[in-house]
Amino acid sequence: MTKAQISRMGCIHMELKVGDLVEMKKQHPCGNSIFTVLRIGADIKLQCKGCGRIIMDTKAEMTKRIKKLVQPQE
Repeated sequence: MTKAQISRMGCIHMELKVGDLVEMKKQHPCGNSIFTVLRIGADIKLQCKGCGRIIMDTKAEMTKRIKKLVQPQE
């Protein structure tokens, strides 16, 4: 599994890899809450498993929105 560390600000840092499946805290408008990690850099790009829509946000904002790692890429 991944390592989760809590920083001084209370934010959880996950070690994500391209291809990981993550569950978000809130559902996407299509009703799905599972996303695939497409790209990691200064920002993170995710693709919805339900409708295929791609979302992208900064790493700090995205780690706040991610609830848990569903399936790590091996």
